[in-house]
Amino acid sequence: MNPGDIAWVAVATALVMLMTPALGFFYAGLVRRKNLLSTLVQCLIIFAVVSIVWTLWGYSLVFGPSIHGIIGDLSWAGLNGIGAAPNLAYAPLIPELLFFAFQLKFAAITPALIIGAFAERIHFRSLLIFIILWSTLIYCPVAHWVWNSAGWLKALGAIDFAGGLVVHITAGLSALAAAIVIGRRKDLEKKETIKPSNIPYVILGAALLWFGWFGFNAGSALAADSTMVFALVNTNLAAATAAVSWMMVDWITKGKPSAVGMAVGAVCGLVAITPASGYVNVMSAMLIGLVAGIISNMMSNWRATRTRIDDTLDVFSCHGVSGIWGSIATGIFATIAVNPTSVNGLLFGNPGLLFSQILAVVVIAAYSFFGSFMLLKAINIFSPLRVTPENEEKGLDLAEHGEEAYSQQD
Repeated sequence: MNPGDIAWVAVATALVMLMTPALGFFYAGLVRRKNLLSTLVQCLIIFAVVSIVWTLWGYSLVFGPSIHGIIGDLSWAGLNGIGAAPNLAYAPLIPELLFFAFQLKFAAITPALIIGAFAERIHFRSLLIFIILWSTLIYCPVAHWVWNSAGWLKALGAIDFAGGLVVHITAGLSALAAAIVIGRRKDLEKKETIKPSNIPYVILGAALLWFGWFGFNAGSALAADSTMVFALVNTNLAAATAAVSWMMVDWITKGKPSAVGMAVGAVCGLVAITPASGYVNVMSAMLIGLVAGIISNMMSNWRATRTRIDDTLDVFSCHGVSGIWGSIATGIFATIAVNPTSVNGLLFGNPGLLFSQILAVVVIAAYSFFGSFMLLKAINIFSPLRVTPENEEKGLDLAEHGEEAYSQQD
């Protein structure tokens, strides 16, 4: 084992942990004041709950001995046999327990992304049930298919450096299903204008996400090597170009560059580069970010103006669309000049990788959408998903938690 690699992955693990509360601030700033606290606490409790799920059975289901490439068995449940020795199949240069901890942070932030789709109207109890079941039934199988050494999509040639397929497409398509099942906020039906409560929180959250994403992507190299450096630089450049391209679309179509738009655009670039970050060169990374900012902006505007889908914080437009684009772009721009252990993409003479990426996108998008749709419908039978109209009007801070983000002064 290499002490430098251990140190870097430990730091990256901490950086990725920061992303879940950062997401909380990003989302909390976008919702109304009466739901600010509940949005923050949802992210916090999701991190806690998934930490337990990942330890007891999630890690074993994803990385444990495979059952026909579909799911892992439970032989590693409760971290049975997991300790300081490396796992030669996944992280040969660091203790497996550190690899477990790093992957835990991915498992935790993925369901937290989904809450933006039904912000301001979800029962806390039903949310907790959904998170446990979704992590087990949606995230774990998909992660196994792509990241387990015997996963069936991996065997077909699909690659995903840091989670475009596993994290962002699963979250984005599940969010779309959730928005459809739970329905529109009642204030939208009354044609009321709903504005963010705290734009500085949005910018703070985006900045911290950008910072933490260096651990998310560069940490996925699992070593302090040249691939890690490419992933780190590509992450920054894709976020920068997406922030600018989203801003320019806003400027052209709406007449003014939006502060919220720039922050959301940066996140779209981070999403898009995630699956490709350790496989593409810097110019490809900038192109991936540029396109992500444009297409996600266009999808967000189309969803808001042409449909009745109330994806409150545009999780599908940001994570679903950018995740799909980034995963397909990996099949186009991947090159062994950046990562000698990987494969070339379409532009470097291997159209087969593009086919594998498209197949993985279609399979995972369909599984995540329909699986989440049925899961939410089932949960709603015994634990109503949506709060009452009265509590929705009151706000989830008071209705669900009996607390407020800002105390009322006499």
